[in-house]
Amino acid sequence: MRKVFPDATAALAGLLKDGMTIHAGGFGLCGIPAVLIDAVKEAGVKNLTVVSNNAGIDDVGLGKLLRTRQIKKMIASYVGENAEFARQFLAGELEIEFNPQGTLAERIRAGGAGIPAFYTKTGVGTAVAEGKPTEVFDGETYVMERGIVADLALVHAWKGDTEGNLVYRRTARNFNPMMATAAKVTVAQVEHLVQPGEIDPDHVITPGVYVKRMIALPAGYEKRIENRTVRKAA
Repeated sequence: MRKVFPDATAALAGLLKDGMTIHAGGFGLCGIPAVLIDAVKEAGVKNLTVVSNNAGIDDVGLGKLLRTRQIKKMIASYVGENAEFARQFLAGELEIEFNPQGTLAERIRAGGAGIPAFYTKTGVGTAVAEGKPTEVFDGETYVMERGIVADLALVHAWKGDTEGNLVYRRTARNFNPMMATAAKVTVAQVEHLVQPGEIDPDHVITPGVYVKRMIALPAGYEKRIENRTVRKAA
């Protein structure tokens, strides 16, 4: 199966539809599949449910889909620093399902592992638990959370081979590996595309069996920094 496509538009051809659920990897701007998200924007699909830790900033990544009103619902951990995300949420224009960050990560991991639901103490007695089943274990109350499986996962990797084996770099690993396992189709954008055998098997984080399509990012691809913090020169 040919997995490498010439560009994001080609890689997503035939996969996008209105009303679908999309996993979007990343944390802030770290490890986001920005090029693939741009292709979703250009495709014009709407009424999307997007699962992501947050929505980055206004002019990058998911912020673009919010501005074009292509996202109907966000399943996220926090609003973050995206002003449009906050505005739409406060105005009641965007459906939001907030999750504690660890719960969101586990819901995605569970979806990839074929686990339909699990119990956690996090959120018990708060708005997070409203309307959800609870159970008592060893004298403690737990709330049931459902696993999440998306129609499509968009992930960013530092390196990948043409068979789809992926390696993530440092904190850009974040939500990408678990999302890659928890969707019907996973599409990856990679910074460095290599041939099979050029990645040490011990270094593979996402096995190629999970990845159906991928693109190599162009030379000079800019990785944005959400907040640059440096100390003053001595």
